[in-house]
Amino acid sequence: MKRLLFFGGSALTAMVLAAVPAITSAQLQTFPNKMVKVVVPYPPGGTTDTTGRGVAQRLSELWGQPVIIENRPGAGATIGAEYVSKAAPDGYTLIYADDGTFVITPHLYSKLNYNALTDFAPITVVFRSPLVLAVGSAVPVKDFKDLLVFVKANPGKITFASWGSGSMGHLAVEQLKQAAGLNLLHVPYKGGIPALNDVLGGRVGLMMASYISFAGHDKAGKLKVVAVAGEKRLSVRPDIPTVSESGVPGYTMTTWFGMMAPAGTPAPVLDKIRADVVKVLQDPRPEGFNEKYLKPNGDQAGGDSREEFNSLIKADYDRWGRLVKAAGVKLD
Repeated sequence: MKRLLFFGGSALTAMVLAAVPAITSAQLQTFPNKMVKVVVPYPPGGTTDTTGRGVAQRLSELWGQPVIIENRPGAGATIGAEYVSKAAPDGYTLIYADDGTFVITPHLYSKLNYNALTDFAPITVVFRSPLVLAVGSAVPVKDFKDLLVFVKANPGKITFASWGSGSMGHLAVEQLKQAAGLNLLHVPYKGGIPALNDVLGGRVGLMMASYISFAGHDKAGKLKVVAVAGEKRLSVRPDIPTVSESGVPGYTMTTWFGMMAPAGTPAPVLDKIRADVVKVLQDPRPEGFNEKYLKPNGDQAGGDSREEFNSLIKADYDRWGRLVKAAGVKLD
């Protein structure tokens, strides 16, 4: 009886394995034939949510199916990430998030209920956004070189804001401190808006974030963007020098926003989603994603292959792990 069950199980397994290519092919031919859910692990209104909705709307137009954004914020984006990691690997549940979700947060918690490197299938980078450094009215400097001199003349007296300990904004300045030999005092906040408000109010000296966070206030003269942390100057503000060319050679800090699926999602489905996201990014119309969301802020469209994206995640995971360890940050 046991031998009969054994061979029966083997035969069944062989039948299932033989059917996998046909199932995958059918999925590709019909995908998507129902609503697709894109989880954003942050509250509505932020950059991730806004750009995620922009991509979802345009994918919906391409696919002829609803593509909805579902916000699942909390616990440093781990709630949304865990939800997607355990979703059915069929392409109908995706996650759209910034790099911190996958390459920083895992180093901040001693235990997570998912593995950021193995429980997701990378699809593509949607766009990259170089961080910029902005100073408030409490810091009497006209450019980044002045800032370096001023901070070194006032060690431990100048503060910088971030949207939380272990956040990209926090660790980016920590790396700048190491690279430039600066002594700055970190002031963490529960979110980017209260952090920015205190920079605008002169209660905190400086902050690093994407240009879109500061653009309106910079134009209004309420703060000053003194340097770009990317490899090159912003196309929309070529007058602002990079950190690297202003006294800290080699320093760069760019965040990326990408789309992933649960691990095990069939490769043909992943390839289709990636190809259609690339179509969205290459749309030249004024209402296209690149023209509406990226160019006005000096951000760069992605479109990396799945292999390139996977390599980027692994490299950034190691890089940020070293920085988190050096900064001594833990959130549990």
